[in-house]
Amino acid sequence: MSTPSLKLVSACFIKPYPPIQDSNQICYLSSWDICMLSANYIQKGLLFKKPTSSPNQQHFIDNLVDKLKHSLSLTLFHFYPLSGRLVTHKTQHPPSYTVFIDCKNSPGAKFTHATLDITVNDILSPIDVPPIVHSFFDHHKAVNHDGHTMSLLSIQVTELLDGVFIGCSMNHSLGDGTAYWNFFNTLSKTFQNSTNTIPLSVSHQPIHNRWFPEGYGPIINLPFKHHDEFIHMYEAPIMRERFFHFSAESIAKLKAKANKESNTTKISSFQSLSALVWRSITRARQLQHDHITTCKLAINNRMRMEPPLPKEYFGNSIHTLSTETTVRELLENDIGWAAWKIHLAVVNHEDKVVRGLVEKWLKSPYVYRLDTFFDPNTVMMGSSPRFNMYGNEFGMGKALAVRSGYANKFDGKITSYPGQEGGGSIDLEVCLSPDTMMVLESDEEFMNSVSVFNPLF
Repeated sequence: MSTPSLKLVSACFIKPYPPIQDSNQICYLSSWDICMLSANYIQKGLLFKKPTSSPNQQHFIDNLVDKLKHSLSLTLFHFYPLSGRLVTHKTQHPPSYTVFIDCKNSPGAKFTHATLDITVNDILSPIDVPPIVHSFFDHHKAVNHDGHTMSLLSIQVTELLDGVFIGCSMNHSLGDGTAYWNFFNTLSKTFQNSTNTIPLSVSHQPIHNRWFPEGYGPIINLPFKHHDEFIHMYEAPIMRERFFHFSAESIAKLKAKANKESNTTKISSFQSLSALVWRSITRARQLQHDHITTCKLAINNRMRMEPPLPKEYFGNSIHTLSTETTVRELLENDIGWAAWKIHLAVVNHEDKVVRGLVEKWLKSPYVYRLDTFFDPNTVMMGSSPRFNMYGNEFGMGKALAVRSGYANKFDGKITSYPGQEGGGSIDLEVCLSPDTMMVLESDEEFMNSVSVFNPLF
């Protein structure tokens, strides 16, 4: 039986309303933004059940699409860089290469309406995330540098037989997860008040002035002559993608266990969960005991700086923390030992460290490459269960699930989400080679902490 294919209904570009002012035409990129140029777009979206109370399903969908387009236009008034395109300015004498955002001279953000003849159950019931989910997102496999010719933001509404998926692809050189979900949350609030014809005042007004250390910016010259020197098209290996659910009760037990074993009260819930995942995947990989294994975490720099950057800072302000040890040490010690190593890496990431890393980059700029940034023995914890994902509503009630696209995945990439039922529960999207995933699914310590939850019941 063949897999149904996505059918395009319509596509268009949406500009901010009211139009942006000339004073906002150019937006410069910080060091945190530029180093993302060879990574993929952020791709996250929400799965909803169609309301059964609507007697005319076609009218419901047409109304949903129209309201979303209108809401996007009003939201882009506040998030105007997302309607632009990347521009590169090069000179030969002296040699310089500068990338910035032209916010005005652009067709706008992209909006796509598509259909797919599958059900909500076809997405949520399989053990692994079905590959068809990747088609719910535009800009498949695009890297951020492609934002010179592609839209920096693309919203795709995919109508299923009994549901709707709203997927968003946002150029990662424009912002991180905090910026992404601020935009998505604002879009949702605007939709819920979409009878307005002027932009609403928003509770978390984005701040578009990029941060630079004193003496630097706003223009950063890169040591390149052509983008071929730093852009690499990454191809993900064959992997299984699976969601594991951890209830609030299970998380609390993990935290208590980690703190007791380390004789402390300072280890957080997420640090405890990260320790469990690091140890379990390393064990499942069956590595030689003298090999080095690394646990990496994406961390938000905003509140770690002095003075702190506002949470409304729209751009990238993240760093990847690392803690490492030998496979033998990790597996011969307990979860508390591993969690304490992670805890120390987190608490030591403060203002002086952040500024030092930025200044080091500015003296010798580089761009991240997924094929070299993560070695095969790494476990990388990305995203955050603190992001407001399930508070977004578009006239269909609470979302059933969050799903992601192809972007930025590799063997050992773990993406964290809040659990659908809330209360401190966490969902982990785990990407592993088929062999490693099969061993992990039989790992007693790991599976004893995994909880059963089905949003359909």
